[in-house]
Amino acid sequence: PCQHGMLVVPVLANLGPLEDLTLSPNPDEVAEVFTLPLEHLLQEENQGYTHFRTAGRYGYTLPVFLHGPHRVWGLTAIVTELTLELLAPGRY
Repeated sequence: PCQHGMLVVPVLANLGPLEDLTLSPNPDEVAEVFTLPLEHLLQEENQGYTHFRTAGRYGYTLPVFLHGPHRVWGLTAIVTELTLELLAPGRY
């Protein structure tokens, strides 16, 4: 079920060499495009979790990926975590 009338559909694809791509992200939504190697994401020291509180009590926990050019958090981290579970079972 969708909350707030929004639906997110992640797509995983091999686009070939990154150097050959010309990306035009919407500047109102994306400040910068960057990549992280799979090996970086699979290293435990680059993985973490953020615990959120609501009304002064524990609310929920979300993944976060650290030590890259930027912290990967929020929905991007959730989709990244689900992707790692599919691509590297037993390693993630």
